[in-house]
Amino acid sequence: MELKKNKVIAIIQGRLNSKRFPNKIINKIGNYKMINLILKRLNKSKKISRLIVATGSKHNNKNLIKIVAKNICNLEFGDENHVLKRYYKIATKYKANTIIRITADCPFIEHKLIDKYLSYFEKNNFDYISNTLNPTFPDGLDFEIFSYQTLLKAFNSAKSDYDKEHVTPFIKRNKKFNKKSIEYKKNFSFLRLTVDEKIDLEMINDIYKQFKPKYDFTFEEIIKLYNKKPSLFNKNIHLKRDEGSTMDTGNKYWKRAKEIIPGGNMFLSKRPEMFLPNKWPAYFSKAKGCNVWDLDGKKYVDTCLMGVGTNILGYGNKEVDKTVKSIIRDGNFSSLNCPEELFLSEKLIEMHPWADMVKLARTGAEANAIAIRIARAYSRKENVAICGYHGWHDWYLSANLTDKKNLDNHLLKGLSTIGVPNKLKDSIYTFEYNNFEQLLNLVNKKNIGVIKMEVSRSFEPKNDFLQNIRNLCSKKNIILVFDECTSGFRETFGGLHKKYNIEPDICTFGKAMGNGYAITAVIGKKKIMQIAQDTFMSSTFWSERIGPSAALKTLEIMNEMKSWNIITKKGKELRRKIRLIAKKNKLDLSFIGLPSLTSFIINSKKNLFLEYKTLITQEMLKKGYLASNSIYLSVAHTDKILNTYLNNLNLIFKKIKNCEDGDNIKEYLKYPVSHKGFQRLN
Repeated sequence: MELKKNKVIAIIQGRLNSKRFPNKIINKIGNYKMINLILKRLNKSKKISRLIVATGSKHNNKNLIKIVAKNICNLEFGDENHVLKRYYKIATKYKANTIIRITADCPFIEHKLIDKYLSYFEKNNFDYISNTLNPTFPDGLDFEIFSYQTLLKAFNSAKSDYDKEHVTPFIKRNKKFNKKSIEYKKNFSFLRLTVDEKIDLEMINDIYKQFKPKYDFTFEEIIKLYNKKPSLFNKNIHLKRDEGSTMDTGNKYWKRAKEIIPGGNMFLSKRPEMFLPNKWPAYFSKAKGCNVWDLDGKKYVDTCLMGVGTNILGYGNKEVDKTVKSIIRDGNFSSLNCPEELFLSEKLIEMHPWADMVKLARTGAEANAIAIRIARAYSRKENVAICGYHGWHDWYLSANLTDKKNLDNHLLKGLSTIGVPNKLKDSIYTFEYNNFEQLLNLVNKKNIGVIKMEVSRSFEPKNDFLQNIRNLCSKKNIILVFDECTSGFRETFGGLHKKYNIEPDICTFGKAMGNGYAITAVIGKKKIMQIAQDTFMSSTFWSERIGPSAALKTLEIMNEMKSWNIITKKGKELRRKIRLIAKKNKLDLSFIGLPSLTSFIINSKKNLFLEYKTLITQEMLKKGYLASNSIYLSVAHTDKILNTYLNNLNLIFKKIKNCEDGDNIKEYLKYPVSHKGFQRLN
């Protein structure tokens, strides 16, 4: 490209590590890489002196370097976050008078359009002009034109990270600059000709095929095509203009994740839709105590699920992490066994004198599947009566083969049994917590060999419920299995069954036992557990060293500080104070769960529980709190943290009261309502 005298440079801003669509600018449109197509179209300009592709570090853009090197342009590198500085350095280096800012996700940017408004800019002596101030052009034909002096002032004056990252916001806001909004005669801002997601690229390719082999078709020709074939432009019409500028990194990643991971992630309870769709941070970069940092470095106080009940000692406990680091240093895995699995087994038996043997696993669902296999093998009976939630495996979901509503009050409503063998039908039966007569009826009619249940989650046992079950099992030779994956270590040092002085035959533990490291356990009486030798259960990574080592250190710390007493006391006091602010705001409130796993339900006259739950999350998020209607407590939750949480909750309760009295909840909610979460009957 010949250097023109007016020293106009066009900076095409692009990178390969896009958060929503990595490598998008080197994806193909027809026969061209997208960045190549942009350069080829802009190279026809009569007014641009030099084309420059500006990107971040060399390390992150190696493939881009190879591609751009073959084009008539320059490639410049700079700060990934301070893009304004990158522009200033480039403009200074090339002694530019005028700078055109174009982003590399706009493949149909047009040289004729640029030339036309460059002339207009120069003729009227503007500081800045753009077609983005009041958008009327399609999204993807965006350009900004500004003088070197304007850029210099912005570089010297802009202070915020946002201004530095996005280059021109400071200019747009500053009233001292002579600015002009470029607008088209008709509003086509609803059309998306930009590439932020894969669906955008698909549509762009569909449009390109209509003009192929011509590559330098104009904006006016695109509009004619739209008028002729509007359906061609519908693929991405659901996406919002400039969505990425307001979307945090976590939400960008979440959109990507849902394209390649069923549901978006591996754990239902961590899906953003369960809290605040389109706004919940989704991913974390680090966690310490009860603080969590998102991918953009924003700090939140976790007054929500604390790793879904895994971190009683708080995130990143120094001593537990030190133990794990030493294991990593010395080696986590080998062809030999780790001694820690023996030491942990001995410790669990010491804590539960009724038990004689232990099987270790790494997830709660695994532990419960092991327990069921062992119990069935010993009892020689297939039929199991259950109460509560016990994982995702076939044996559990098979309860819904008989009636799809059987598990409605134990997990999620309408759980599908697709993929679960129909031959498992009529092997799992459900009963309600505190309904002994219902259980007794099952035992008498269904040849029950195993009773599996959570000791308590939402409600306290009544009318000797647990003792009656123990007596029934002893009388009928039924194996009693307690699932303490959630309840363990929260009110006692070990299982909650110790509180009620009821001994099961088998018990499962998980979640809090490793303070965030994967470890679960099945403990039981020797005569029953020994049957594990007669059935097959084995897994490579059940023998890794980190899990049991973390558990041993976690149990040691728990015992030293009596962590179960601390979090139970905090939970009871928190409930008392929440009840007071509810009363102050004349709201009807009820609690479920253990004190340290406090969940409250606002009994709405208008049936707006989910809306109120969403409002709590939304408003708390503004204050830097991860929150919902549940708060799982840890020793890291100080009185100061909880008091601030309560003060914020009081303000939200006032809004909820206003809604109960007539305000429209939609006026308060800025995001979609959260999805319905777990329901349990226990």
